[in-house]
Amino acid sequence: QAFSLFVKAKEVPAAGRCAAGGDGVRWRCCQQAFEELAGIHRHVALQHGADLGQRAGPEVGAGPSSGRALAGKADGPDGHSCSSPEISCTLPDTSHVSYDDLTSKEGEVLLYYCYCEVKDPEKLCAWQKALCQHLHLTGKVRVASEGINGTVGGSKVATSLYIEVMLSQPLFKDILCQEDFKSSAGGAHCFPDLRVGVFKEIVPMGIDPKIVSYKETGIHLSPQEFHREVEQYLSQASQGQSDTILLDCRNFYESKIGHFQGCLAPDIRKFSYFPSYIDENLELFKDKRVLMYCTGGIRCERGSAYLRSKAVCREVYQLKGGIHKYLEEFPDGFYRGKLFVFDDRYAICSNEDIISACRYCGTLWDQYKLCSSQHCRQLVLTCPSCWNKGLTACCPVCQEKELKVTSRASGQTLKEECECTWRRPRVPIEHISQRTLDAGK
Repeated sequence: QAFSLFVKAKEVPAAGRCAAGGDGVRWRCCQQAFEELAGIHRHVALQHGADLGQRAGPEVGAGPSSGRALAGKADGPDGHSCSSPEISCTLPDTSHVSYDDLTSKEGEVLLYYCYCEVKDPEKLCAWQKALCQHLHLTGKVRVASEGINGTVGGSKVATSLYIEVMLSQPLFKDILCQEDFKSSAGGAHCFPDLRVGVFKEIVPMGIDPKIVSYKETGIHLSPQEFHREVEQYLSQASQGQSDTILLDCRNFYESKIGHFQGCLAPDIRKFSYFPSYIDENLELFKDKRVLMYCTGGIRCERGSAYLRSKAVCREVYQLKGGIHKYLEEFPDGFYRGKLFVFDDRYAICSNEDIISACRYCGTLWDQYKLCSSQHCRQLVLTCPSCWNKGLTACCPVCQEKELKVTSRASGQTLKEECECTWRRPRVPIEHISQRTLDAGK
């Protein structure tokens, strides 16, 4: 009954059907026109299933307790509830776009983030999920009270509409702009599915945003400014006179296949270890100028804020737009090797340099695959020759033992530690003398 009432509400009155786009148009929803009952039914089932679950009670005359779910909320044009005036719940009109164009495999992957105050993360999350589904996008989107962080893939028509809608969203007005979207060749096939959720942080550093805020970030440098700073740093470092540290904020497996020349790349497995790394190495950063960089810029926002909170550095700078934007302007600049990405591509390249080696034979190789051991699933660099020999795991422990998958009582699979994790300290301690030697190489 709730489903029928929802469809009925989208019906175009007979007198207004010509103005709505033709005599055949009988329903309009999400700025789309439908002529057949099967079409509107399919649309409502796909796009408004969750919405109907919330509406079912009050729509069919349920008791007062059920009606509280929509208390104080007004429906947006797409059927999603919109109580917060700063969040627009509208979806783009795709009636002029063919299904093939919208779902074409030849597309791109967008990477973006926007730090801003979000009063209702749940509402923004629901709209974002509906928007991505509407445009047939896959990927990952994190929403929090501090903003939004997304990596989505789809056809170029779909990603173009996505950017257009995001820029028109009142919540992001005067904050998000066209150049904040980093793109690379890809599509919806680069991700296994769509995951949209509400989290405490839009990038998992493990520090409460109320304690270390994005509002206390370092000084942003454009790719051109960053390029000049790195050039000067390398020149001074070669003479042993540099007072600057070029800091890679990414994980070890990212910097392993590509990084800026002369950088300090912490041997950490995840960004949530970064604060501890800073704490353990404060003496290294004392009175230094720090140039920070990461993939798209978002980790530097929180990372630079954390480093500044320690009040030990002379100055803290960060690369605006991250490596993505730098490579757009300096594809053959000071960044060498591949750029690691968190999707099924694993890496994208801008130059022909290979700076990493096969785990087993040492030949130059930089294309990751997942460890073949189901209990581990870490990334491994193994060249085609070694792969064909059956060397498909991340280390001898995983290669030699067929360990049974252990699980929690809930059934969640556990990742067992192997040789790779045994020999890697959670937070490595940097030695200044070694750091100076490395900078001069």
